[in-house]
Amino acid sequence: MPGMSDQPTSPDSPGASSAGNERTLAMLAHLAALAGYIVPLGNILGPLVVWLVKKDQSAFVAEQAKESLNFQITMTIGFIICILLIFVVIGIFLLPLLAILNLVLVIVAAVKANGGERYRYPFSLRLVK
Repeated sequence: MPGMSDQPTSPDSPGASSAGNERTLAMLAHLAALAGYIVPLGNILGPLVVWLVKKDQSAFVAEQAKESLNFQITMTIGFIICILLIFVVIGIFLLPLLAILNLVLVIVAAVKANGGERYRYPFSLRLVK
């Protein structure tokens, strides 16, 4: 309608673009953790870089990057424990389960963040505040 042009409904409008960029960066903060499957400690470095770059510019992106960073620190501790438990055999079974759990939760978090929802992992040490 001609009279409704002042509402930011178009993806080209500044308000929609800014919110879309925040959601995309929040999603990338979670997906950056998947770098750990390729680069050692990439699961921590990816969210850390996003958090350090965006912490003063976007509260939503900073919160999601911190959430991802805290979860990945927790997962790294879990992976170290599983590696140690390989010597008593149970780690052989726990390590792939932990890897699958990490992958699934990261994907869920990325989808929620892309939808604009604030996602909190079900269990995570809150080390970075």
